[in-house]
Amino acid sequence: SIKILLQKLGSWTVRQLSGTTIPDATSGFRAYSKEAALQMNVTSDFTYTVETIISAGNKNLAIEHIPIRTNEKLRESRLFPSIQVYLRRTLVTMLKVYSMYRPLKVFTIAGGVTFLVGFMIGCRYLFFFFHGQTEGHIQSLILSAIMLIVGFQIIMMGIAADLISVNRQLLEDIQLRIKKNKVDPED
Repeated sequence: SIKILLQKLGSWTVRQLSGTTIPDATSGFRAYSKEAALQMNVTSDFTYTVETIISAGNKNLAIEHIPIRTNEKLRESRLFPSIQVYLRRTLVTMLKVYSMYRPLKVFTIAGGVTFLVGFMIGCRYLFFFFHGQTEGHIQSLILSAIMLIVGFQIIMMGIAADLISVNRQLLEDIQLRIKKNKVDPED
């Protein structure tokens, strides 16, 4: 069915984003060691399942998949109104969490694509310019300039986001020490 296909595609995407081999990313069954639980910081208000896998993979925490037997399906899920809503919210969560750990990569790809489109439109304008046909193509020049500037700005935002990500990692290290001190004050 379409639901199973989407689940397999989603799990594959999560594996790519997390660098893990978890075959079923949407399973809600989780067990954490005390050390791993202390390192987890869930920020999503929709689902923790995808976020914790991406987070654990990017923090190089050990992850193991253990298949479990489930009961027969008796009714449709009531956790979300439709597959489209679930997909949209899950994709937003995946992008958000992945960009927390790899912001420079995310912004460089987005900015690079935007810059490349602007460059190609600019080349199109230059083609017409060198053939003496600039009339009616000034919009291409304007769009090209806008796309080049926006692409460059997105890449610059990626650099700033990467610096913020380093700061977030330092804050998480401090938070982990505080959590450990509260759990085991004698250590």
